[in-house]
Formats: sequence, structure tokens, C-alpha cells
Amino acid sequence: MTIDLGKWMNDLLVGWGVSPKIANMFDETIIAVLMVFVAIILDFIFRWIFVGGLKRYDKHHPKRWIELLLKHKVLKHFIRIIPGILVYIFLPMAFVHGHLLLKLSQKICAVYIILMAALTITSVLLMFLDVYESRSSNKRRPLKGLVQVCEVIVYFIGAIIVISIIIDKSPAGLLTGLGASAAILMLVFKDSILSFVAGIQLSANDMLEIGDWIQVPNTDANGNVEDITLNTVKVRNFDNTISTVPPYSLVTNCFKNWRGMSESGGRRVNKTVILDVTTLQFCTPEMLDKYRKDIPLLADYQPDNGVVPTNAQVYRVYIEKYLCSLPVVNTDLDLIISQLQMTTYGVPIMVYFFSRNKDWKPFEIIQSDIFDHLLAMVPKFDLKLYQYSD
Repeated sequence: MTIDLGKWMNDLLVGWGVSPKIANMFDETIIAVLMVFVAIILDFIFRWIFVGGLKRYDKHHPKRWIELLLKHKVLKHFIRIIPGILVYIFLPMAFVHGHLLLKLSQKICAVYIILMAALTITSVLLMFLDVYESRSSNKRRPLKGLVQVCEVIVYFIGAIIVISIIIDKSPAGLLTGLGASAAILMLVFKDSILSFVAGIQLSANDMLEIGDWIQVPNTDANGNVEDITLNTVKVRNFDNTISTVPPYSLVTNCFKNWRGMSESGGRRVNKTVILDVTTLQFCTPEMLDKYRKDIPLLADYQPDNGVVPTNAQVYRVYIEKYLCSLPVVNTDLDLIISQLQMTTYGVPIMVYFFSRNKDWKPFEIIQSDIFDHLLAMVPKFDLKLYQYSD
């Protein structure tokens, strides 16, 4: 048996001296407004009890999961579903005679419930993303793009249900109709679809993660990855400008990721010292004695039996000994000192080693200090640097 709240309100209004005609016009509307008002009060009470109680508990007993629940308003959105459901259930008691108003009110109520449900689900997804990203082991596989796709799907399904409620059609029928428009949807969401697939490839193949230093050819992107979303990879360049790159462009084109260098034992230095070819000569015993006396690192230097070294060869031996004596040089990695193909500009001596310090500024200072020393030592070996002059 349905309780006729409209009749009760009608009798009440007539008892207050309102004319029966006016009472018949507004009795059910007043009941509906009162129900909404009660729902708002219930929403306020529920939020004060549960959300407010959670905040007060978190203030004295901080917990990570409570912080995330409050940050993403999961409980707040969920609680707001309850008054909507209560109003939907009790609306037939208000509109016993006004079937058109009942139908319209229930549609509005159902749309509200669907919206709050969608917000609750997306809030849970964002909470899950924060929990996932808080673990350092998961930084290699960012899920932000995937979560954004899930958000789009949730809102898309919610929109389909809302439209079906408004026009009184089955959601399945709407989806069937949308199937015919798949080509248009593919065109509209082309970039999002490509980026989603690219994001999966980047994550699955461990090609990119937040914090990586990357360089993208033919763009200004040269810096650290700050954010990876569904449609963009945000890169903070070293001049503090921001470059945004579509994820699919990183899959279809080449880019350089310096993570391997960052995780290795050193950062590579590969430079040359160019000697004047006219100053190369075989060393006499007197020259070798002078080098041993003047240069402590060569105090125990002895050429192989039967070998008469050149001053450039002794210089290369000195460079290797000098680099091995420096704590900033990682001798566990490749350290190569060799003579390259002679050019019209002289004889290049390649100096190839790895610095233990990989940060940009210290790295530049280290290699500059090392090559200042190597250049200043050239005359001590009766050599000259090549310097072009007109």
C-alpha cells in the first residue's frame, strides 16, 4: 500500500486556510521540495559524521589510506549517492497523482545518482594511482595514462546510461547505434587511442619513466620527464622551459634516454687532444730520464724491451696513469687512450673514460679540470698542441 503524502499535505494546507484549488496544485510539489531538503540535511549529517569523523581520526592517528580517501573525496562522493537513492525510493509517495512529475523527478534523481557513482569510481581510480606511484619500484611503469583511459571509459558509460534514462531507451540499443558511428569516433579520438597504445608500449618495454633525462630529435625536448599522461609526455628542459611530446611520437620515432647512464657507474667523457705532428719524435735515454725525474707518475716507467717509444707514446702512458690516480674516474669502466687517424689539423689523441659523478655541473667541472691539466702537461713531453693560424 502506497502512502499518499500528497493527500496528507493537501489536507494540511486546507486546514491552514489555503483554498482547495491552490492546495491541489502545489501539495505534491511541496512534498517533493521537502524531500529534497531532507536529503540535503541527511547529506550534511552523513558527511559530518563520516568524513568529519575520518578527518578528526586522521588528525590524531595519521594514516596514508585515510589521507588518500580525503584527498580524492572518495567517501564524500559515495555518501552523496545515499540521499539520491532515498529520494528516488520515496518520490512515488509524493507524486501519487502527478505521474508526469514523478517520471521527470525520478529521471533527475537517477542522473544525479549516476553522476555521483561515476565520481566515486574515478576517485577510487585516482586513489589507486597514488598508492601505486608511492612505491619507488613502480616508477618504471607509470599507470597514469591507463587510469585516464579508465576515467574516460567510466564517464563514457555514465553518459550512455544518462542519455538512455533521459530518452527512455535501452543502453544496449544506444551502444548498438554508436557502433555505426565507430569510424567517426575513431577519427575524433584518434590521438587518444594512439597515445593509449603508445603508453602501453612505453610501459611494457620499460622505455620511459618519470625522472628520465630524454632527448627527442627535431624537437626542443631535452631534459627530465616530469609527467606522463594519456596524451602528453611533459619534459622540463634544462633552461626550465616545458616541452610536451605526444607518447605515440616517442614510439614511432627515435629518442635518446639517458637513464642507462644515470644507473651505470659513470658518465662518459670522450674528447681529443690534438698534437702538432712536427713535434713527435723518438725518445732518447736522456729524455726518458728527464720525464721520470720531472713527472712523479712516470718515476717507474720502463719501455718494453727493444722498444724505443715516442714522446707521444709516453704522453699517452702518462694520461692513463694520471686518470687512474683520480678518485673521480671510474676505472672499473672503459678507460681508453689511443691515437686516432691523423688529419690536416694534427694527430688526435682520444681520451675516453667515465666520471663517477654524473650530475651535470660537477661533471663539466671535472672534465674541464682534467683536460686543463692534460693540455698544460703537453710541453713537458717536448710536444706542442696543434693550433690553426692563418
